[in-house]
Amino acid sequence: MKHLLFSLLLSIGTISAIATLPAHAQSNSEVVHPAWTKNATIYEANIRQHSKEGSFQKFEAYLPELKKMGVKVIWIMPINPIGKVNRKGELGSYYAVRDYKGVNPEFGSPADFKKLVKSIHAQGMYVIIDWVPNHTAWDHPWATEHPDFYKKDKDGKFVPPVPDWADVIALDYSNPQVRKAMVDAMRFWLTEYNIDGFRCDVAAMVPTDFWNDTRKELDKTKKVFMLAEAHEFELQEKAFDMTYGWQYKDLFNEIAQGKKSVKDLDAYLNGEEKHYHPNSYRMLHITNHDLNSWEGTEFVRLGDAVETFLVLSNIMKGMPLMYSGQEAGNNKALNFFDRDPIEWKAHPFKQLYTKLFQLKKTNKALWNGVEGGEMQRLNTGNDGNVFAFAREKGGNKIVAVFNLSKNPQTAEVKGALAKGGLKDISNGSKAPQGASIKFDLKPWEYKVFAQ
Repeated sequence: MKHLLFSLLLSIGTISAIATLPAHAQSNSEVVHPAWTKNATIYEANIRQHSKEGSFQKFEAYLPELKKMGVKVIWIMPINPIGKVNRKGELGSYYAVRDYKGVNPEFGSPADFKKLVKSIHAQGMYVIIDWVPNHTAWDHPWATEHPDFYKKDKDGKFVPPVPDWADVIALDYSNPQVRKAMVDAMRFWLTEYNIDGFRCDVAAMVPTDFWNDTRKELDKTKKVFMLAEAHEFELQEKAFDMTYGWQYKDLFNEIAQGKKSVKDLDAYLNGEEKHYHPNSYRMLHITNHDLNSWEGTEFVRLGDAVETFLVLSNIMKGMPLMYSGQEAGNNKALNFFDRDPIEWKAHPFKQLYTKLFQLKKTNKALWNGVEGGEMQRLNTGNDGNVFAFAREKGGNKIVAVFNLSKNPQTAEVKGALAKGGLKDISNGSKAPQGASIKFDLKPWEYKVFAQ
């Protein structure tokens, strides 16, 4: 295991680095990211709920809006036919796949999806599809044609991977034929539909060596982008470009609810997060389909701090995610197994996301992995409540000050704003300039300056 040590100090006054990097739990990073991901943002498309029609065609008409907002990658939730046996709800779970090479007629035809992919590419964006490798629907043809593909209980019966997931049965990756069939199915979408990669469901429940081998095989067909719904370090050594920043989500929730503070966020950044390789992408978000449907909307979980953490998740080191409906301020938990269309309306978050996503595209300090600037913590004299940091790369710079508490706070930033050139991203005004700048911050107020 390598010991990767580096200093995070900047020459901008009294900036304190987050930490000296300890030995990495992720010992290396052999993954070569597609070049177009360096400044990418990601949008999760829930086709079923995105429109009243719930169709590929209707979503295709929305692509110009995503382009204007600055979205780079569109992740489409599973598009495969859904099992009917033990189905949950009227329409079933996207994640109960009945045919790995089929298209769910609920959304449209194979030709409709192929046209959608072409349209996404024509807009200069990229598309990854949600892939469910750990389990299939009970009525997947493999269950009758290849029963040896599945795990079984002591009585020789198929078993769900988790008791509550009663609509699916677990695959057995100790069988080499399962691995072969899965890679073949994934390659099919690269060759037949020209997609750009995969978001892999419960990736840590599938053996890591399968993913390592699969990445090599897929890259032979097309250089793919791979997102793991997991946080395990080893998945990013050879297989995945990006993992979920679940730990941030938990911290954001608990800080907003008064259960934790900036000190806990610092402890995480000084500890576990340092175990990821500097070039491994982490996906940052305040909601997604699971959180929205099962844990409550971001407005429920984050309350008055929702905008604060939305902005923070966009400017920390990582790739920010926007889930369908966030740009409309969707404040309802969407039904997972039935139709429950998003109520589209004008909302300030659309302009906010547009501003942040466009800034991500142009400001190198915010780019992903080693292409972007490391986070440098700023001393404020109030580090228990105020989270302040700078990022700098290639002549671009970000200075951010966040009051992560429900009470007014005062903070003093020394050095980081000594030079001019920075502007407030909220209104374009010049940042205050001086060797020491004092901020009086309202509850959950933030200031972000960019150059």
